[in-house]
Amino acid sequence: MNSPDTAMNNAGNLKGKLGTWLMIAATVVLAFVMFVEVINILFYNPYTDEKFLFKLAGSLSDVKIGPLTYLMFGSLMVALMMGLPLAFVTGGLGVAFIYLVGDAMMLNLIPGRIFPMMANSDLAAIPLFIFMAAMLERAGLIEEMFNVVYKWMGGVGGGLAIATVIASTILAAMVGVIGAAVVTMGIIALPAMLKRGYDHKIALGSIMAGGTLGILIPPSILAILYAVVAQQSVGELYLGSVVPGVLLSSLYVFYVWMRARINPELGPPIPEEERIGLKDKLLLLKDLIAPLILVFLVLGLLFGGIATPVEAAGIGSFGAILVAMKHKVFSIATLRDASVTTAKATAMVLWIMFGASVFVGFYILQGGQDFITETILGTGLSAYGILFLLMVLLVILGMFLDWVGILLLAVPIFIPIVEALEFPGLFGLPGVSGEDAVLWFGVLYLVNMQMSFLSPPFGYALFYIRGVCPPDITMGTIFKSALVFLAIQAFALFLCVLFPAMTTWLPNLAYG
Repeated sequence: MNSPDTAMNNAGNLKGKLGTWLMIAATVVLAFVMFVEVINILFYNPYTDEKFLFKLAGSLSDVKIGPLTYLMFGSLMVALMMGLPLAFVTGGLGVAFIYLVGDAMMLNLIPGRIFPMMANSDLAAIPLFIFMAAMLERAGLIEEMFNVVYKWMGGVGGGLAIATVIASTILAAMVGVIGAAVVTMGIIALPAMLKRGYDHKIALGSIMAGGTLGILIPPSILAILYAVVAQQSVGELYLGSVVPGVLLSSLYVFYVWMRARINPELGPPIPEEERIGLKDKLLLLKDLIAPLILVFLVLGLLFGGIATPVEAAGIGSFGAILVAMKHKVFSIATLRDASVTTAKATAMVLWIMFGASVFVGFYILQGGQDFITETILGTGLSAYGILFLLMVLLVILGMFLDWVGILLLAVPIFIPIVEALEFPGLFGLPGVSGEDAVLWFGVLYLVNMQMSFLSPPFGYALFYIRGVCPPDITMGTIFKSALVFLAIQAFALFLCVLFPAMTTWLPNLAYG
């Protein structure tokens, strides 16, 4: 009689063989279709009905925009659910639909979409900020920051979780990269909290929520991409996200402190004998000098209008190298590792940008923008009702797509809708002026993307933290730990809608 393990292995082997044969069959079919199309292109007149067996070019030319919408986005979802990479799925489907709806000449749309992006100087800040994050991570700066804040806050109920959020906030202001923050804080802070008997939900939630602050707090890489797509000022968007970022961090800290105050067993303080005096705490602050100087230098140059985002990122990258030298960890091997990490992450982001740009660009060219705008505006909802609908759609997309894909697929379609609406204010409070609407929506989008990282079942932060959790912590516990912090993020999002000056006051003060 076969054991359960043997049966599972047999089932796995059968599934693997079936998948292999399906891929082989799909490849053969695709190769045959390509062969027929090459014959059509080389030997048959494209302007007549002559064809060899069949002809796919222009076969969907008579399809209206409504059915085409279902075809394009339906095939996109099917391909993504099959586990295919987003970058190649969007680009491949974009090319396929250009050919099926138009003809071979219409493929000239592809370089027309990609070259303007390649010429956009703001995108050069992305690899520089990623390199800065990679170098600081290897310099051991994250451990130092957590140690300092932990020693300061350890005597408070829930102090370790509070220290995690504060250290994550400082880290977010340094690097603007999400995955590294969640994983590194999970490696450093989670064992310390579990050792002290912290409630699993508070421990995991504080790491995930704090680690995702890098999406919102400058120098956020996602903010750079939004500014490029929406043709907004990166500096204005950075300034607009400062207050919501600090607000979210404060709400996380307040929640943890309040829970530990109501029930000290959820987050016990460190014992008296392990605490240090004020003098020792002040001496510890010297470990924060380097990162804080780097933060104020990069953001100060950017917000002061002295440097562009690319220049500020370049200075930050050089500063990260100096910090690594100060910690005596800089070497050729370290530089190589940080550079390889940067190249991989940047290539992923840019390939998704190029692929999604082709896909969305073709859809808009076919009248998709007008179709979506008319459909949403035709619902009869108020401006704030439509805004709520857009936010819900972003949350749903965040359950299945990554943040770059959502930005490039949804934002180009959503921005004209926002521009067509007027937001007079809720409950008699001040509204949003027309010129600030896209900036305001950009900050709302960034807060929303934070929520997508914590949204079950496929939020990225949930799986980042799973990789560093002890085996006894289940995925169900991780999901539950995210829900309260998701509610806090939703509350912060509501406050930003209710009080739009939270996002527009600083940019208007600095840039007029």
